[in-house]
Amino acid sequence: MVLKTFGWSFAVTALGLVAAVFYGGWTGFGIVAILSILEISLSFDNAVVNAGILKKMNAFWQKIFLTIGVLIAVFGMRLVFPVVIVAISAKIGPIDAVDLALNDKDHYQELVTDAHPAIAAFGGMFLLMIFLDFIFEDRDIKWLAWLERPLAKLGKVDMLSVCIALVVLLGTAMTFATHAHQHGGAHVDKAETVLLSGIAGLITYMIVGGLSGYFEDKLEEDEEREHEEEEEAARSGKPRSAVALAGKAAFFMFLYLEVLDASFSFDGVIGAFAVTNDIVLMALGLGIGAMYVRSLTVYLVRQGTLDDYVYLEHGAHYAIGALAVILMITIQYQIHEVITGLVGVVLIAWSFWSSVRRNKRLAEAEGKAAGSDEKTEVSSGV
Repeated sequence: MVLKTFGWSFAVTALGLVAAVFYGGWTGFGIVAILSILEISLSFDNAVVNAGILKKMNAFWQKIFLTIGVLIAVFGMRLVFPVVIVAISAKIGPIDAVDLALNDKDHYQELVTDAHPAIAAFGGMFLLMIFLDFIFEDRDIKWLAWLERPLAKLGKVDMLSVCIALVVLLGTAMTFATHAHQHGGAHVDKAETVLLSGIAGLITYMIVGGLSGYFEDKLEEDEEREHEEEEEAARSGKPRSAVALAGKAAFFMFLYLEVLDASFSFDGVIGAFAVTNDIVLMALGLGIGAMYVRSLTVYLVRQGTLDDYVYLEHGAHYAIGALAVILMITIQYQIHEVITGLVGVVLIAWSFWSSVRRNKRLAEAEGKAAGSDEKTEVSSGV
């Protein structure tokens, strides 16, 4: 079962790591491995969401998502999108960006380093909004209840996450400008770029969220309409075909999934810039991670165990929040890439361990309750 589900991921991992060694030596191997783990940890909640919707689809649309969707996710968002980011930030053509990455790494590194404040501000704000919207939402299941319970109450204030994100951005831009002015003013003009890039990241998040919300509402409306038509067909004695029932709802599910997948994969792409500026290593690492996310989605659907480890989604979002903070800090200061990569792994592992402990407590409580019921029955019989 595991080999069948993760077989392609294992194959891509082997090829990707071998390519990393040939391209960047053992240092490249390490960076690709960290990026793969980072992508998996950041996108675990993506797999959970995908699996929850994917299980509602028929076999045809599941295959569409797992084939065309893979092309969009792996080659589109993980391979093409990083090139586009560098090209836009450095004001060069995509072909030139790829050519520099392969043939003139020193100049490419200079361009990316020069553009890093804008990239970090854009990505940091996007990730920060995802984290803030998560922790300000009141959820039935809370991981760190002492923190999440009061934050959920604060979340009732309209637009609080946007206000906090803008305050963080303004503070970062002002700090960057002050630091640059004190050290000769070489980057004072980039403070404005940081501010504008951060606002662009905020707008991008709101657009993606709006599109996701639209498709989600459309999906719910379509499912209600399909249900009503199915009931009407049953009453009239003319059952509708399975293709018709699967068509509209499945199509909007597919669109909704692609928007969600794009937004989640954007996290990994932006976060990768906090680990390395080498676009080849970035593409290899993110591509491997994306394959595992797809395999994990299929595994969760087939096993039906989406609710077994309830804190994993929390851990993934805390990792996103940590990465957002790291990106904002790297606008002005250097942070070792190993620290960046391990933060997400530690938080995911912690949330998994907490989920296992919770499951164990629940099982013990159920066992005690069952034992108490048996004793009651015995005493009643006596």
